[in-house]
Amino acid sequence: MRIFDPHIHMSSRTTDDYEAMYAAGVRALVEPAFWLGQPRTSVGSYTDYFDALIGWERFRAAQFGIRHHCTIALNPKEANDPRCREVLDVLPRYLAKDGVVAVGEVGYDSMTKEEDEVFARQLAMALDHDLPVMVHTPHRDKLEGTKRTLDVVREAGIAPERVIVDHLNEVTVKLVKDSGAWMGFSIYPDTKMDEHRMVEILRQYGLEKMIVNSAADWGRSDPLKTAKTGQAMLDGGFTDADVDKVLWQNPVAFYDQSGRLTLDPLPGFTGEAETFEGNSVLRGARK
Repeated sequence: MRIFDPHIHMSSRTTDDYEAMYAAGVRALVEPAFWLGQPRTSVGSYTDYFDALIGWERFRAAQFGIRHHCTIALNPKEANDPRCREVLDVLPRYLAKDGVVAVGEVGYDSMTKEEDEVFARQLAMALDHDLPVMVHTPHRDKLEGTKRTLDVVREAGIAPERVIVDHLNEVTVKLVKDSGAWMGFSIYPDTKMDEHRMVEILRQYGLEKMIVNSAADWGRSDPLKTAKTGQAMLDGGFTDADVDKVLWQNPVAFYDQSGRLTLDPLPGFTGEAETFEGNSVLRGARK
């Protein structure tokens, strides 16, 4: 089983997690910029964080055979803090960096006027930089937030196939599927979505544009939930090819729209190189 985790916050995780992820089949991931739990009060705290995402964390992941990419944005929760608004002015120089494969996480937390403004401005940046977009749907009033998200995306003029709408559930999946956007599901121990519910959603709605992630962070979460979802799919009658489509081919296809994915073997790791849409894919073990 090869796995691309398209949404995981490895800055919050340990090297033990990297080792376990590699053993489970994770060979690449995307780390979206997000809220750290403690409010940030200046632009400098953001630039330090962004620098770590494009530098240190990529290096750290590589020590364990995993290709690290990231998305950059002012997240929805902190969009409401006027002290953070200047972050928007520094985003363009980060969106031009290697390894940045989308604008995100953007979207809604409390669906405020401030969030509307920050969301729209960052969608414009995605168009300017020819990058896809990762959208965070709110934890409260998710259906209304998802509807509003799709309206704003349409107004921005971004093609739906360049947008992934994340943290979906049974209530919101059809809405996003009908829009033509990619559908993201965060598999958690207690909240959001679990692997068994995910299998039923895949059975009902099919595999096209379906993205499964762990969204593991500093809270109670599990960086192996992608692998556990793959096993649940197999136990539920899906094939190895089906699992590969959901856990590898789909996230690669979405983020490859950035033109910045790097999936070739890392030094110190060996394996058979396969090809998916022009990208070399690592499959193998450490020397």
